[in-house]
Amino acid sequence: MNSYQKFLGAAFQMLVTIVAGVFAGRYLDAYFFTDKPWFTIIFSLGSIAFALLALIKSLPK
Repeated sequence: MNSYQKFLGAAFQMLVTIVAGVFAGRYLDAYFFTDKPWFTIIFSLGSIAFALLALIKSLPK
């Protein structure tokens, strides 16, 4: 059961990080009245990269 909790925690951490990046990008797009969703794209991809790096660093060696 302990290994399932580790994987569930990692998945939840990735989900929260990516969702936070998407919402931050959408907020900035709305705040600056951009025509195209540049902030959403940048923050989405950045949060995905950050979540993957955090996952890789948390894996045992």
